[in-house]
Amino acid sequence: MRKFTMFCSAFALFSCALKAQTVATFDTLTLPGTDTFYRSYAHPGVDVGFNDGHAHFPCVYDTAYGGTWVTGFAYSNKSDTVTGSYTNEYSAKIGTGYGGTGKYVVAWCNNPTTYQYNMVLPLTGVAMGQPVEGFYITNTTYAYNSMRSGGYPAKKFGDTTGTGLTTGLGTAPDWFKLTVKGYHSGALQPDSVDFYLADFRPAGTANDSIIKGWHWVNLMPLGHVDSLRFSLSSSDNGSFGMNTPAYFCIDNFTTHESSLGLPTLASAIKMYPNPAKETLNIDFEGSSIQHVAVSDVVGNVLFGQATTGGHTQLNTAPLAPGIYFLKLTGNGDAATVKFIKE
Repeated sequence: MRKFTMFCSAFALFSCALKAQTVATFDTLTLPGTDTFYRSYAHPGVDVGFNDGHAHFPCVYDTAYGGTWVTGFAYSNKSDTVTGSYTNEYSAKIGTGYGGTGKYVVAWCNNPTTYQYNMVLPLTGVAMGQPVEGFYITNTTYAYNSMRSGGYPAKKFGDTTGTGLTTGLGTAPDWFKLTVKGYHSGALQPDSVDFYLADFRPAGTANDSIIKGWHWVNLMPLGHVDSLRFSLSSSDNGSFGMNTPAYFCIDNFTTHESSLGLPTLASAIKMYPNPAKETLNIDFEGSSIQHVAVSDVVGNVLFGQATTGGHTQLNTAPLAPGIYFLKLTGNGDAATVKFIKE
């Protein structure tokens, strides 16, 4: 397994002939006002995420306990750089998006099924099966202030006693790390990219730091991927898992897709009803589609069937509610489109 570790320096973007890049800046996504964030209790326990660029950012909310964020991504324009508690989970420590823009995305890295600190972000359309250039990352105010000052059960980073009573940073080898891996054709790939959101290794050096500004994470070493898995880990752990708040912020998520004209094919496809319940109808008049396959957000192919004529119908009744992707192929062309099962 190859592992690529990213520190606090910027990395140049790769360029390639016949390639195009798409940047998800999140600036066109709507919010009700200043110092607000995306939230939807419309479908409790079901992905109510959003798309920008060529990626789907899953998000799950629940109505329990007056409304809770279960897992996923939420875009925000909050600027609270002071409040260091869970009540301020939607703010970036720097207070703005990359380059001073208003919006960015906050990630709550929680898997409610396995209770691990990971989640999957699927690519969409022409970006599926292509490299991802990377994104900018920073800490949330909640995570940053927790590591800087401590707060039960989290310890103050650099505190050798674990009580938060020592002064100064850099006296213990604490760290907080994001690991990104890719799925391709349903299989988790061996390569990974690490980025340290806080790093006190080795202890007591001039490099001791907790990330506050925006820093580039280069994902090109992961190669061709259909989706990305984000995992958080920390040196500060207790009997219930990681004590460090499992949050981070991203902006300018950049894909690196082939410019093969696939959007033209995708635009010729009509699906209905979407969201689907028992069946999904697909019209593709004038195209050369010969096969259609359904995959989940990780890229696992669930089933497929041959097509004839300009219309086919899929039985979606066995699918669990959620986000799925439809890959249509024929005569060397391919297109991937998203649909929702209610």
